[in-house]
Amino acid sequence: MTTFDLLLRNVRLVRHDRPDTETVDIGVTAGKVTRVAPGLDPADAATVHDGQGKLAFPGVVDAHQHWGIYNPLAEDTASESRASAQGGVTTALTYMRTGQYYLNRGGRYEDFFPDVLAASAGRSHIDYGFHLAPMMREHIDELPDLVDRFGVTSFKIFMFYGGHGLHGRSADQNSFLMIPEGERYDYAHFEFVMRGVQAARERFPELADQISLSLHCETAEIMSAYTRQVEQEGRLRGLEAYHASRPPHSEGLAVSIASYLAHETGLPTINLLHLSSAKALDAALRMAEAFPHIDFRREVTIGHLLADITTAHGLGGKVNPPLRPRADVEALWAHLLDGHVDWVVSDHACCRDEVKFGEPRDDVFVAKSGFGGAEYLLPGLLTEGRRRGLPLSRVAELTSWNPARRFGLAGKGAVAEGYDADLCLVDDDHTWTVRAADSESSQEYTPFEGFELTARVTDTFVRGEHVLVDGKVTGSPQGRYVPRAGR
Repeated sequence: MTTFDLLLRNVRLVRHDRPDTETVDIGVTAGKVTRVAPGLDPADAATVHDGQGKLAFPGVVDAHQHWGIYNPLAEDTASESRASAQGGVTTALTYMRTGQYYLNRGGRYEDFFPDVLAASAGRSHIDYGFHLAPMMREHIDELPDLVDRFGVTSFKIFMFYGGHGLHGRSADQNSFLMIPEGERYDYAHFEFVMRGVQAARERFPELADQISLSLHCETAEIMSAYTRQVEQEGRLRGLEAYHASRPPHSEGLAVSIASYLAHETGLPTINLLHLSSAKALDAALRMAEAFPHIDFRREVTIGHLLADITTAHGLGGKVNPPLRPRADVEALWAHLLDGHVDWVVSDHACCRDEVKFGEPRDDVFVAKSGFGGAEYLLPGLLTEGRRRGLPLSRVAELTSWNPARRFGLAGKGAVAEGYDADLCLVDDDHTWTVRAADSESSQEYTPFEGFELTARVTDTFVRGEHVLVDGKVTGSPQGRYVPRAGR
C-alpha cells in the first residue's frame, strides 16, 4: 500500500518564514501536503515527479483579478485560469459587482451571486473565490448573508465610480452602476458600507480579522478636471496623457479620505489596492501613522512594478490607476524592499483587442482600461526582485502567505503539512522573452511584449493535481470555488 498519492522529489523549497531554501521531497495525500522531508522513499508513492532541483514556491494566491469584466464569465473562467496556472497561480480572488460589465445587471446579490457561481462552476483550472462590491443600500443589508451563506468575507469600494467614467470620461453614473433612482454612489455611501462591514465583523467575531474592505483609491473630481485639461491642451499622447489625466495626488487624496472614514466608522481591516505612485504610498504610510489602530494592508501590482509609461508596449498598457513614470516604479520598489507592501497581485482583466481599442485606435481616452498579466506575476517579481536583492522568502510572503491570511484562505499560502498541495516549480535559470502569443489568455496582446524575464514557472499543482506540466496546461478543469466562511 502506498503512503502518498504524489511525491515531488528533489526540490528547493521556498518558505515565507525561512531565509534559505531547503532541498526536500514533498508527499501529497488526498490533495494535502502530508510530509515534507529529504529522502522520502519513491516506493511509497503512486506517482513520482522529479523536481530536478527547481525552486518549489507555495502556489500564488493572486488576490486581485477580474474574470468576466469584458468577456462572458464562463469563458474568462476557463481561459484566464489557464493563463493563471502558467504564472504559478493556484488560487485567484476575483472582483465581482452588479452594474455594467460583468453580468450587466443590477439587483440584490442573493439573486445575482448564485448566477456568478453557476457560470464559473466546473470551468476553472485553479481554485478561486470572489470579492463583492456593495453598490447600493440593499447590498449593505446583505453583507451578513454573503458571509454566512456564500463564504464571501472581502468587499470593495471603487472610490471614483460615482463621478467619473471607468475609462476616462464621465457618463451617466446611475445607468452605469445600475443602482436605484435617488441613490448615490458617493462618500456617504462609502461610509455606510464601512459601517456595514464593521457590523458584519461584530456579528461574526471569529471571522473578524478576515472580514475586510478593499478600496480603489482615486478621486473623481480631480480626475475629471485633469482629463479635461489634458484633452484641451492636446500636448500629451498615449500612456503619458492617461497618467497626467489621473495624477498621483488623486490617489493620495482618496487614500486619506478612505482612511479617515475607516477611523470614523471603527473599521480596522482596510486594504488599499494597486497603489501605483510615490504619492499614493506616501499617503498610505502617513495614514498608518495617523491611525495606528487601523490594520492597513497595502497592495501593488506586477504591472506597476515592471512597466512604466515609456516601456509598456503600446496603449494595451492602459489601466486604472495608470502606469506611471519610471520614478514612481522605482519608488514602489523602494517601498516593497523596505517592507511597506503587503502583497503583489496581477489585477488581471482580460480585454481582447476588439474590445480594448476604440476609434481612433491611438486615442488612449477611448481605449478600455485593464489588461491581463497573471502569467507574469511570479516570473516578473523574481526577475526584478533578484536584481534588487529581494529574498526568495519575501517573494513567497508577498505572493502567497500574506494574501492567504488576510482573506481567510486557511488551507492556502504555504507548502507545509496539513495545507492544500498548491505549489509551483520554477526554473530560476531560464531567460525568456514575453510574447502574448505564448499565453493561454484569450487576450492577443500584452504591455509586457518583448520584456526579458529570467525565471519561468514550469509546473503548477492545485491540491496535488498537476495542471501545468512542463509549461503546458493539461487535463480538464480541477479548480473549485473556495468559500471562506459560512455553512
